[in-house]
Amino acid sequence: MIRRLVRSLLGSRAERLAEPLPSRGARVTGYVVLFVLGGLASLCGAFVQELWAPGGLLLALAGTFAVFYGGLRLTGTKLGAGVPLAGWFAVLLVLMTPRPEGDLVLSTAVTSYLYLFLGSVGGVACATLPTRSGIGFLAPPPDRQRAVSRPRP
Repeated sequence: MIRRLVRSLLGSRAERLAEPLPSRGARVTGYVVLFVLGGLASLCGAFVQELWAPGGLLLALAGTFAVFYGGLRLTGTKLGAGVPLAGWFAVLLVLMTPRPEGDLVLSTAVTSYLYLFLGSVGGVACATLPTRSGIGFLAPPPDRQRAVSRPRP
């Protein structure tokens, strides 16, 4: 049962490669929206992971992974997972700087470090999953199966 659920969410490599690719304009619009969603996931996750530890950490990580993987599936490119990751990091850089009053949004607790580490690992892991296209919105769709010829010795 769990295997079927995971397969329905993630799909197989063949199923992902067979999905149609969105138009270039839709992908560019999607990248902008995904950057903002990555930043919002970072902002919300920074507060949730500390508020309800350790369940908040799991909730914050699930939200960030959903944005990264959703971007990958929405755009069909690896950049679809990388753009929300960039938005996630940009907001975290602002949140990690100390305020003039001496307050910190992200404290030096273990849950904050786990959120930073596991969130970044999750974003990179989503960006390495197989996609329908190359890296970005300018990449042409992949050929079916190109034969690679090796030089003869």
